[in-house]
Amino acid sequence: MTVDQTFHTRARESLANPQIRANFRNAMDGLMNKRTAAFQGWELEELRTLGAAVRQQALSRLPDLLEQLEASCERNGIRVHWATDGDEACRVITELCQQHQARHVIKGKSMVSEEMELNHHLEEAGIEALESDLGEYIVQLAEETPSHIIMPAIHKNTGEISDLMHAKTGTEPRRDVPYLTNAARQQLREKFMQADVGISGVNFAVADTGTLCLVENEGNGRLTTTVPPVHIAVTGIEKVVGSLEDVAPLLALLTRSATGQHITTYFNMISGPRPEGHLDGPREVHLVLVDNGRSEIWQDDELLETLRCIRCGACMNHCPVYTRVGGHAYGTTYPGPIGKILMPHLQGLEKTQDLPSASSLCGACGEVCPVKIPIPQLLVRLRREAVDGDRLHPSVVRGHGVKRRRLEALIWRLWAWGHSRPALYRMGLSVANRLRFLQPRKLGAWTRHRTAPVLAGKSLHARMARRNGGDA
Repeated sequence: MTVDQTFHTRARESLANPQIRANFRNAMDGLMNKRTAAFQGWELEELRTLGAAVRQQALSRLPDLLEQLEASCERNGIRVHWATDGDEACRVITELCQQHQARHVIKGKSMVSEEMELNHHLEEAGIEALESDLGEYIVQLAEETPSHIIMPAIHKNTGEISDLMHAKTGTEPRRDVPYLTNAARQQLREKFMQADVGISGVNFAVADTGTLCLVENEGNGRLTTTVPPVHIAVTGIEKVVGSLEDVAPLLALLTRSATGQHITTYFNMISGPRPEGHLDGPREVHLVLVDNGRSEIWQDDELLETLRCIRCGACMNHCPVYTRVGGHAYGTTYPGPIGKILMPHLQGLEKTQDLPSASSLCGACGEVCPVKIPIPQLLVRLRREAVDGDRLHPSVVRGHGVKRRRLEALIWRLWAWGHSRPALYRMGLSVANRLRFLQPRKLGAWTRHRTAPVLAGKSLHARMARRNGGDA
């Protein structure tokens, strides 16, 4: 799969792979059922409304909350660094590693680090970066990118993982999940002890206490943030919330929406390096706050709602397109419905113009979003901007206004011209009906999987006139 392929090319390749389709179908069905069961007995709509309000309130105060977060973290002994884009964030993290003469870095799960290709930058500097999340570890062994923001290796089944680990790490070729999991743990445990720096993501950054919250199930996040002498947390600027009270509804929504759990195995709250005289925890904690286009999105009242996302993946699990083509078909860091509205903001529509149209607009993503992001409406807006820009509501997307093809534009102008002239329209319809035997059986992409519609022979006006006793 090459990076210069279009979404349509990658999607066709995925659709032609029955194993990928089966892997995703089984996984998505299970996740949807677990989510439904996890919310049984809850007033889900009230909780979603509360979660959306918490995120919207935080975004409305974003500049002030970020300054408060910085002050609180610094007071706790956490050093705060600001990065305008991914490259600057990578430089900051690489320099911190070099200051501590780090050669081995252990990483917890972090989508923003994927977004800025941190591993690649560290490797160029001669620093080994090993993923400690089991799914990320598998994807790294396969030299692939994550296909889901919560379950990175969801596109692989047990047999494929067994073969991969056998080839890469020498494990026995057994289709035994507990064996494979324990083998990965043993391999990673040694790396935790050798690591000079631990790097993690952040689920929620609490402004008034300077607390970094990390949600996880495997314990790798806790080891990453406590065993190495230096911990570097990296997050997008939108992850800030006002207080610990704000975290409670978001956590309840996140765990149930993502994996169907009432609570994850671990909920880490990091408020600073280890105190003097303590033996556990890192000597230094750093927080890297990454903008990378988010401040541009924040300035648009409509696109701002994209930043409410808590990265649960529910929109992907319920999307009929994502379920059939998988995450790699999108060719971007964030796949699925959230990726279709976020990546055009981060990369520009000229690079992602196919994504807004990779949707049936069924609305499932908007119905299950725990913080009520209106994904279908944002997709419609991006479709409009991908054609001719948005003059009524100017877009902040870099390079917006990708023009439609000249032939397509000409066809639609002729269509509008003909349909605005009733006499001409009726005459054209009459001629088309008389010549319907010349209609081709193939009408481009529409008839690749469908039968071409057949002209009826008589127009609706003629049929109604005859039905009412008038002239046909």
